[in-house]
Amino acid sequence: MMGTSFMRILTLLLRHGTAKYENAIDDIEAFFARQLPSVEWDLLVIDNTLPEGYEEVLPHKHVLIGGSNAQWEFSAWDNGIAHIGRRLAEYDLIHLATSAFATLYTRYLDRIGSEILQLILRRGAAVGHIDYYNEPIVIFGRQSQAWLRSSFVFLPPAELKMLGSLVSVADQAGLFTGNPTAPFRDDAPMSENYRQYILGWLTGDGTGQGVQWHSRFALSQDTLPWFQSKVLTILNEHMLSIRLRAQGCAMVDATWLATRAKTLPPAGQPLGPIPSWRKQITERDTDPAPSKVLFRSMFSLRE
Repeated sequence: MMGTSFMRILTLLLRHGTAKYENAIDDIEAFFARQLPSVEWDLLVIDNTLPEGYEEVLPHKHVLIGGSNAQWEFSAWDNGIAHIGRRLAEYDLIHLATSAFATLYTRYLDRIGSEILQLILRRGAAVGHIDYYNEPIVIFGRQSQAWLRSSFVFLPPAELKMLGSLVSVADQAGLFTGNPTAPFRDDAPMSENYRQYILGWLTGDGTGQGVQWHSRFALSQDTLPWFQSKVLTILNEHMLSIRLRAQGCAMVDATWLATRAKTLPPAGQPLGPIPSWRKQITERDTDPAPSKVLFRSMFSLRE
């Protein structure tokens, strides 16, 4: 196994100005200093309020560039990948992050360290926090139930290269009616329960798991553009995991990986097969006092 001092990680941090999450860079620096102190780390900040083509060197040799806000973080990450170019392959892992990474459930962040990331090096695997719905949904003809939270994901550069663009859904035309009382088209490629999950998360009481989004809002003609943009982001987040799985890249829950690492011999044995997300979430060693965001009803899971 490669020593931790030889691991190279590049973070692509998306932000939309500094009015919100103004300490995002400091928080990312603190995370790496605390939990990944031995890795070689570079930070590229993509700011969607700055014009594409903008570039500035920040303190500590971090780099700031402008990005496209067309599809929020997903188009911005495309800008970052294009900026790095061929140098992307020089890194062992690429770290996708948004400035909001420290919101909602965050305890999984404490599980991430060099030891567990070493376990998935040179494997088709993406590490983050697995979220899931109580029931499977259908999107663009694909059934799915779980996805990696895209605000904090580590994955190999080869997987990004195979993906091409991180934008999966860009066209609103086939999705929305323009009517806030019935926002989705009847023929939109989304199952009815997926529509209700999204409406509940953005504008209501959540998705039936006892959790509410901190920025929910009432749906009206004035908020409809914001709603539609948020829906596209949710679809792109879920489609990212679907596309990764389709190309053979496993979703790995960081808490499960840290739990599994405790059972491995100290001699540096390989991780072995990566089980399904269902098995991972039942085996992960959750916190003694789990937050509501982490808690899910195991009885709702389907094999």
